[in-house]
Amino acid sequence: MISRNFKNVLVVSVGFLSLFTAYGGLQSLQSSLNAEQGMGVASLSVIYASIIISSMFLPPIMIKNLGCKWTIVAGMACYVSYSFGNLYPGWYTLIPTSVILGLGGSPLWSAKCTYLTISGNIQAAKENKKGSDVINHYFGIFFFIFQSSAVWGNLMSSLIFGQDTSISDIPEEVLATCGAADCGLTVVSNSTSSRPSQNLVWTLVGCYIGVGVLAMIIVSVFLDNIDQEQASQFRENREPFCHTFLATFRLLKDWRLLTLIPLTMYSGFEQSFLSGEYTKNYVTCALGIHFVGFVMMCFGASNSLCSFLFGRIARYTGRAPLFLLAALANLSCIIALLFWRPHPDQLAVFFVFPALWGMADAIWQTQTNALYGILFPRNKEAAFANYRMWESLGFVIAFAYSTFLCLESKLYILLAVLVLTIITYPIVEYYEYKHPTKPIEESAYESHKETTETEKYIISQTQM
Repeated sequence: MISRNFKNVLVVSVGFLSLFTAYGGLQSLQSSLNAEQGMGVASLSVIYASIIISSMFLPPIMIKNLGCKWTIVAGMACYVSYSFGNLYPGWYTLIPTSVILGLGGSPLWSAKCTYLTISGNIQAAKENKKGSDVINHYFGIFFFIFQSSAVWGNLMSSLIFGQDTSISDIPEEVLATCGAADCGLTVVSNSTSSRPSQNLVWTLVGCYIGVGVLAMIIVSVFLDNIDQEQASQFRENREPFCHTFLATFRLLKDWRLLTLIPLTMYSGFEQSFLSGEYTKNYVTCALGIHFVGFVMMCFGASNSLCSFLFGRIARYTGRAPLFLLAALANLSCIIALLFWRPHPDQLAVFFVFPALWGMADAIWQTQTNALYGILFPRNKEAAFANYRMWESLGFVIAFAYSTFLCLESKLYILLAVLVLTIITYPIVEYYEYKHPTKPIEESAYESHKETTETEKYIISQTQM
């Protein structure tokens, strides 16, 4: 029999898998599908700008009032609204739904991270294990299931768009402009990069809406409300609004959080590059939009498998060697992309880059999330809100300069942020090695009636 906490981790993971099957597929296609006047990329910029704003105050307020479970459900509803906006894409539909998604994005992810951290600490106390090991394991399981959403969402798009009858070969003069050889601001229009028929778009978006609604049903019905009493007590003894509003910013007084900002922002930069630049300037340009899904499936499969693998081996290797591996993988890919000239004859190479990128992203995602949960156990909501805020700032900056900087410049910016991350992250890791942060024991999450007995139980376990 699996534990109740493990069951909850699976429910959260499957819910996010279903939700991001839709959103991940749409995000991968925005720079190619809604390329007119940069509308698709602009909508992505608005999403992450809204996430920054919501990170400033919404996560602590929603989580403490609604609890993690219903905050997740509300956030999922915001994501589904973006799928509706893509039924009739235009400035008046995409931008408002992008704002709605962004406002729900930070509470959604903060609630998920808080939920997994609480579950990990409870299970660690029950099994007399180290809290950070169980949290790492839970985040690994989550990202293993969640990251496979890229496989299913992009498989749907490639199979549906592959039915387009207007696909033809790309001329050599167009291929010469692909990759970093040309500035890459405008991908030359041809029959394979033009927008698919409206009926095919409606079919795809309709499928995405369906799986998004399914995600909300799964979480609503099957997820336990483990922090229900805490949320109830908070509503009864409501803190001043200013106190909750400023919780995210008060945590910035901690030098460890400030030092982690480059690492957190790099996560946004590297994800936006693959979904916004690689798909448009390499895949759509040289192979056609119907190949975007297949290439991103490779990224999702690699990301999913590596998330599970690294979540398990982190307890033996520690975080630092894994972060080093991710940095080396991204560094080698960035340098190679600067010199590679994509051509349809090199089909396998198109899949090598997302596979390596997926391996690196698995480490950035699982280990950074777990690191935040371990470093700030008493301020989880504010810590994960900061995580989303700074990661989203990386997305916003990358999508904002997407329409006016050349591809070569974007690669050099990505490289610079990676180098800064390599310099700053070890400082926090070394300090944590010398001065380990004490986790909150199980008693912090048990009911008020059982608090005294639980504390005695945990103390005796620790002494043993």
